[in-house]
Formats: sequence, structure tokens, C-alpha cells
Amino acid sequence: MPSDEPPPTTLQTELRRLGFNRTADDLNDLVATATRKRWSTTVLLEHIVAAELEDRQRRSVERRLTCARLGRFKPFADWDWDWPSALDRPTLERILTLDFLASGENVILVGAQGLGKTMLAKNIAHQAIISGHSALFTTAADLLLDLNGQETARALERRLRHYTRPSLLVVDEVGYLGYDTRAADLLFQLVSRRYEHRSLLITTNLPFKDWDTVFPNASCAVALIDRLTHHVEILVVEGRSYRRREAELTQQQRKRPRRRPRP
Repeated sequence: MPSDEPPPTTLQTELRRLGFNRTADDLNDLVATATRKRWSTTVLLEHIVAAELEDRQRRSVERRLTCARLGRFKPFADWDWDWPSALDRPTLERILTLDFLASGENVILVGAQGLGKTMLAKNIAHQAIISGHSALFTTAADLLLDLNGQETARALERRLRHYTRPSLLVVDEVGYLGYDTRAADLLFQLVSRRYEHRSLLITTNLPFKDWDTVFPNASCAVALIDRLTHHVEILVVEGRSYRRREAELTQQQRKRPRRRPRP
């Protein structure tokens, strides 16, 4: 007959049930070290707590990075500060302090295509995540396609909450495509929900005076821009396209004659 007794458990199993995964993984080494160094109970507990806090912080950052959907991007270490013909570096450094997040201010990066606006935006979002904030990256096209595709008011409300929740929402490539009045209204709803509460970071290739080409005939366009620019840091990037320069350099390298190996 089957026994009614519960299966035997180990200390590592019980530690995992309590959420002490780091301690469970390192249990044998931890016991050996504590014995060898003759740690007191207090020292042992302090070591366990410190290790668990470090592990949970690491996993929290990894989880938020996954949720942010930043994808691959070039880090600031590879940024060529001499390439843009105009870039207000003090403004960028002020943005990187992340003080704008505490007051729900917005950040808008303005510049022509290929100048690294997306790279800058992703680095700012990455810095926010490392500093303990939540972030989400999306393009304007994907955002509006998602919102516009919701078939019921309840489904739309759920998606609006999804985009309202992160401390920092990055909306890339505003201005590259034109949208109808419905899309403008949806974006206005989202901006209004985040207004003065949670920050938006927007990249655009158009000055605000030309945004009527993005949302033609939208009555909310003026109100949309007003809310975006009420509390805002605006960073303008000018210069030649990075992508064009990289393409030119690649072509130059391909045209260089290859040296034949000496016999």
C-alpha cells in the first residue's frame, strides 16, 4: 500500500521554498566557509542576507531589461562625440542623471535620420533600468498599431494601462509615418494618462511645427504637443548620418586592394 508520509525534504529544498535561491545554490560552500572561518551566527546571517539581496537585485534588473525590449544597441562607450555637428552635451548629461523621472518630465530627441537618436534613447532607458526604474521601448508605428488593433473598449483599456505603467516609456520614430485621426486620439489618451506622472522619451525627425504632417486633420494635435512640451528636456542632434558614414567606410574598405601573402 502507498505510504501517507510526505516525501523527505532537504535543507536546500526548504530554502528554495522560502525564496533563498542563492543560499540554496551555495549551501555547501557557505557551510564550509563558515566552519573554516569560525563565523558567528550573526556573521553567517549577515552574509546570507547580503548575498540574497545582491542576487534579487540582479534578477530584478534582468527581469526589467527583458520587459523593456530594448534589443541590441551600441553603448555610450562607442559613441563618437565628435561626429554630430551640433549636440548639447550638458543637456544630455543632465538627462542621464535621470532627475526628470522623479517629476514626470518628458525628453524629446530631435534630429534627422541616422544620427543616433535611437541609440541615445536606448542608452537612457538602460541607465534608468540599472538605477531601479522600469522602462519600455517601442516604435510609434508598433504602439499605434497595437492600440488601434484592440477590438473592445476593455481590451484597449488594458493596453493603455500596459503602456502607462512603466516609469519611462520610449516611443521611437515619431514623424516617419503619417497617421489618421483615430491614431492621434489614441496617442493623446496615452500622453494624457502619463502627463505629469510618468515620463515619456520621444525621438522624432521633425520639429513640432511640422507635426501637423504626422497627424493631419487631428483636432487633438495642438493639445498633444502642449502636454508633451509642458515639462520637457529637448535635445537636438545635427550632422550627417552615422549609417551613411558607416556605409561609406565599408565601401572604402572593400575597394582597398588586398595584400598578397609573400611566397
